[in-house]
Amino acid sequence: MGVLMSRRQTVERVQKVSLAVSAFKDGLREQPSTRRRAEAGAARQGTLEQEVQEGEEEALAGPSQPEESSASKAAWERLRDGRGVEPEEFDRANRFTPPAFIRPKRELHDDEPPDISLEQREQILNDEMCEICEVWTAESLFPCRICHRVYHDGCLRRMGYLQKDSAVEVTETAHTETGWSCYYCDNLNLLLTEEEMYSLMETLRNCKIIPGVCLTLDDFLHYKHQVHKQQFERTMPEAQEEQAALQFNALDPDKKGHIEWQDFLSHESIQLLQKIRPQNALLRLLTPKERERARTAFLALDQDNDGFIGEAECRQARHTWFRKHQKEMLSCNVSPASSRNGKSPEKILPATKQEETSVDWPGFLRENVAYILAARPNSAALHLQPLA
Repeated sequence: MGVLMSRRQTVERVQKVSLAVSAFKDGLREQPSTRRRAEAGAARQGTLEQEVQEGEEEALAGPSQPEESSASKAAWERLRDGRGVEPEEFDRANRFTPPAFIRPKRELHDDEPPDISLEQREQILNDEMCEICEVWTAESLFPCRICHRVYHDGCLRRMGYLQKDSAVEVTETAHTETGWSCYYCDNLNLLLTEEEMYSLMETLRNCKIIPGVCLTLDDFLHYKHQVHKQQFERTMPEAQEEQAALQFNALDPDKKGHIEWQDFLSHESIQLLQKIRPQNALLRLLTPKERERARTAFLALDQDNDGFIGEAECRQARHTWFRKHQKEMLSCNVSPASSRNGKSPEKILPATKQEETSVDWPGFLRENVAYILAARPNSAALHLQPLA
């Protein structure tokens, strides 16, 4: 197991260094000040790693940014790299090295409609070995409900991803219909490309948002007002402010009076994805497990098998299944859209296709894709509040 871990960590380290070197070379071409520093490098000796680190810090802070404290810089670096766990929150002794997250890149064909068939069901296969230690131990592996990865609870604990009561939650939910999202899928911010992430960071900096800090309702509304004013150069309408207040309540299900930083970050990440990427690109982010759940939900609503459901039924699916997974410990044999308090779908969602606009399978996916993605995190917060 030690050899496997050593090889895995080496590959991740090489990938991270390669990306850093590439980014540094791009910075040399684009920034005159950086190029002059490189040309004058003969006057002083330094390693490549030092140059890369300096180039990254300069690109992150910008020439006009005031000098920040080391704690603030570390917080921004964690945000940039997609790392949500504070290094001080757990003892590093006998811990595995956290993975090097590599942000996705946009492809040329991303905006083209993906071929997601309603009739052709997908076979869901999980990995056979733990994502962390690459060892197979059968029943003790916990599957992610979003992706194909599986984990040992001990490996997750040694990585620092299971703390306090979270280990009990994983044990109780991983093998149920509610499911559990791994640390890749739980973090919606990791869906952003580097360019999108830097855009979000610039917005947060301009609005004086400090990474890692909880937000009260006043903080949240003030932030929304600033973003709206920067984007449209006018005051945010009262109706939009009321909608923002409703979103705050959805992000604070326990009524604590504040929203956690990770929930705020997930909300802003999914909002940015909706603004920047077309729906076809968002559809390409869905995993086979998410697509199969969507099929199950649509077929349960299409009771006459004509390939259409009512618009009200589509909205209802958004408010129930895609909004957030049910907190009840459901059996794995229960369909996602099959029951609520033991009632069948037809008793909850009466057919209204003759009375309103019908929605086909591709339209169902397009209208719900953002809510499917927003339901990924394990948090009870609703990261995207469905409209009535």
